[in-house]
Amino acid sequence: MKNKIVVQNTQITIDNKQKEDFISLTDIARYKDKNRSDYILQNWMRSKSTIEFLGLWERINNEDFNSIEFDGIRNEAGTNSFVLTPKKWISSTNAIGIKSKAGRYGGTYAHKDIAFEFASWISAEFKLFLIKEFQRLKEDEIEKQQLGWDIKRTIVKMNYHIHTDAIKNNLIPPNISKHKVHFIYANEADLLNVALFGKTAKEWEETNRDKKGNMRDYATAEQLVVLANLESLNAEFIKQKLSPSERVKRLNTIAIEQLNLLVKHRKSVGFQDV
Repeated sequence: MKNKIVVQNTQITIDNKQKEDFISLTDIARYKDKNRSDYILQNWMRSKSTIEFLGLWERINNEDFNSIEFDGIRNEAGTNSFVLTPKKWISSTNAIGIKSKAGRYGGTYAHKDIAFEFASWISAEFKLFLIKEFQRLKEDEIEKQQLGWDIKRTIVKMNYHIHTDAIKNNLIPPNISKHKVHFIYANEADLLNVALFGKTAKEWEETNRDKKGNMRDYATAEQLVVLANLESLNAEFIKQKLSPSERVKRLNTIAIEQLNLLVKHRKSVGFQDV
């Protein structure tokens, strides 16, 4: 998944297909010279300080970094004859902080740490605006994810009424005491909790005494979607007069299947946990 931000009238592409964000160095270089972005990038990579920075980043983040090849490149850096391209850097050292792809939609991307360093070499002012726009993008992403969670929580609450009506109309005998009514509702809520979370509300509370609210307040968006489905399904199972043991088995099987599908879909589109 790729996003675009605009920094001082320059469009910058951000690739976040993986867990980490990679920012287009090609786009950043175009801020300096629209027609010679490759030349700008190579000039940056000729510097000894740049090579040392890249090498340090790789040593911290890359177990397979080829330190021997790196030492040779660092010794040559800064000399008049020294030339280094992103592709050569990647192939020689097994670097993972920079990615280079040829073609119409290609270009050179780098981990945000490296991209910000390159932007600083281009212009301190540009770097500040780049960081500001990048942070704004991340805040927007978090807000959208949170909104999605809130919507799914609302769906669960709406389905809750369908669930409780089924309990009221099919499980509660006439003239039962309020205490026993509450007990029946609580049992059915826990039936769903066990089917989805593998534990009752009380069991969750005993192991999470430091947390406020209940286990559903800490559910993932995927769990909330499945919970909404389970509430509707349990309402139908209740109407079919299925026993609690039969219902919890069926609901647990369905919960596992649906969660696996949702998590697989989330990874395929590049979503991250809230």
